[in-house]
Amino acid sequence: MKTVIFIPARYASTRYPGKPLVTLKGATGETKSLIQRALEAAKQVKGVDAVYVLTDDARIREAAQAFGADVLMTSDKARNGTERCAEGLAQLPEEPKVVVNLQGDAPLTPPWFVEALIAAMENPAVQMSTPVLKCDHETLSNFVSDRQAGRVGGTTAVLRRDGNAIYFSKEVLPYVSNLETPPEVWHHVGVYAYRPTALANYMSWEEGPVERAEGLEQLRFLENGVPVTCVPVEARGRVFWELNNPVDVARIEGVLKKEGIA
Repeated sequence: MKTVIFIPARYASTRYPGKPLVTLKGATGETKSLIQRALEAAKQVKGVDAVYVLTDDARIREAAQAFGADVLMTSDKARNGTERCAEGLAQLPEEPKVVVNLQGDAPLTPPWFVEALIAAMENPAVQMSTPVLKCDHETLSNFVSDRQAGRVGGTTAVLRRDGNAIYFSKEVLPYVSNLETPPEVWHHVGVYAYRPTALANYMSWEEGPVERAEGLEQLRFLENGVPVTCVPVEARGRVFWELNNPVDVARIEGVLKKEGIA
């Protein structure tokens, strides 16, 4: 296999327990679980050899298998999706060249976001890549309102001139003093592409203080001196938003209806 997509999903989310099984109503009125919608998003990506749901929870396994997903069971020791991907990789019959981590709370991820990551991995110097999306006014307003309300919403990325990441944060960075004339803010899209060696290295490192403080798994690479290649992508008119809090259900259902996604 050249490329495999893993969809890590855990039931015991601190902010939103049972999140993968939350149902979302599509444009036709049909409801599907969050994990099913994530799988359907993964299946739209071109050039992928296999897609697996990774979980340590029997309820998620049973729900995923009921709609035809291939499931790999991982341990309850995995602290984040990247560690879960490393465990999933160890179970494959052959090692792929690229592992994609499409997080189970991002069903609105367009296929071209993931395809751009896979293309970036053609550069042998890139150990891992992740997409970033320039915030439009609506997304930035959602970020700011979430933080003002004390909610942790999406993640922002601060980039170097060469496109590698300086930092990722659940705060809105850089600081936005005025929504009418805001600075350039990059929304980090929770998808990653790794080389198997990068995943192996990740598992050999301890969780660092910055990763622990932010709760962002990709910071472990930065804390250990591994560049994170940020790939700018375009929304092409589609609103991107992850399901982080209960308030996001209505936001995502609104996009499903607007985009005509069943």
